[in-house]
Amino acid sequence: MVVLGSNDTRVAEFAAELYHLGLSEKLVVTGGLAHQNDLLATDWDRPEAEVFAEILRSRGVPRDKLMLETHALNTAENLALSRRVVEAAGLTPRNILIAVKPFMQRRVMATHAVVWPEMPAWVASWTGTFDDYCNDMLPAAKITNIMVGDLQRIWVYAARGFSAPQQIPDDVKQAFHRLVELGFTEHLIGEDWVLH
Repeated sequence: MVVLGSNDTRVAEFAAELYHLGLSEKLVVTGGLAHQNDLLATDWDRPEAEVFAEILRSRGVPRDKLMLETHALNTAENLALSRRVVEAAGLTPRNILIAVKPFMQRRVMATHAVVWPEMPAWVASWTGTFDDYCNDMLPAAKITNIMVGDLQRIWVYAARGFSAPQQIPDDVKQAFHRLVELGFTEHLIGEDWVLH
């Protein structure tokens, strides 16, 4: 299993559940000191992977089942550097399971298709409503901004060759433009936000 670090520690909690269901023998926990000055910033003074590994251990995942990757600063690096960890350990998995935040599934798979295309992979996250996802640390307005930016990255990163192109349904395009019009623009990148 590859556990993508982020500002949401529920990913680590969910990954522990998957481990205890027997879905993985080893976990690569990936994430550096990323997002220092943006909406995804945390107050952690150590890499995301270390924070997540501590949570995984507290939830019963043995230390010897964890491999840490503490340098990745973005999703492509999470996957590329996790691949290196797996290869350096001499592991030859038949497939991988990638634990992520719910709204990142599509972008992670698109990135995986470019970074590690020969490795069959599945993504997993917990289920729930938008309201269920939001909490005091991650309020609705902040999450909406992050989700709008995450959606934008699907086509921007594909255009830059960082991920595989994805079909974006018309209703999703319309929702994106409406949210941008409403001012949810804090997590957009560059001037590439226009989606035709």
